[in-house]
Amino acid sequence: MAVNILVVEDDEKLNHIVCTFLSGSGYRAAGCLNGTDALKKMEELHFDAIVSDIMMPGMDGFEFAERVRELDRRIPILFMTARDDMASKQRGYNLGIDDYLVKPFDPDELVLRVGALLRRANISESRTLAAGNLTMDADEHTAYVNGEELPLTVREFDILFKLLSYPKKTFTRSQLMESLWDYDSSATSRTVDVYMAKLREKTAACDGFDIVTVHGLGYKAVLR
Repeated sequence: MAVNILVVEDDEKLNHIVCTFLSGSGYRAAGCLNGTDALKKMEELHFDAIVSDIMMPGMDGFEFAERVRELDRRIPILFMTARDDMASKQRGYNLGIDDYLVKPFDPDELVLRVGALLRRANISESRTLAAGNLTMDADEHTAYVNGEELPLTVREFDILFKLLSYPKKTFTRSQLMESLWDYDSSATSRTVDVYMAKLREKTAACDGFDIVTVHGLGYKAVLR
């Protein structure tokens, strides 16, 4: 089955280049020059991932990503943009994008990143995962290191499973709080930090990943 990639970029030449490289790598790429047309295209065809610029006329990439997340919380979104400032990256990740590539970039790197996003999306659909000597089963809510059960609380398990389902993806503290704590919970960003410290301590014997702090944003799991 063909993998459909939606490319949203107002520079017609760059749009064509990106679509050509993706098509040459075995994907089926469709290009749109603005966010409005891209949303209409999504009504007509199922897409497996989105590559989008930020600075576009009318609806910019931020608004487009927000609209996409209202429709689909799981589809991978990669921003490719000339904006290399932390505020733009933070805003993008807070809206739920999955990766951020700064222009100018090597088209081969874009293809590699799209492939990685698709693999992560497939991992996230699975109810089990493995990272080095750690195995996790979401149905049983159990984790094992070298065959011995790892004593995790339900919330610790959910946080770790979420991070490892999307290796290298940065989750902001607010994203983790929103998905793992109730809106009326008393949890704060400090609560997330405490849980991360506990997880690092409990997974010290795990040899397949590191829990990395992304300063100014949040946390991510990086496979070794």
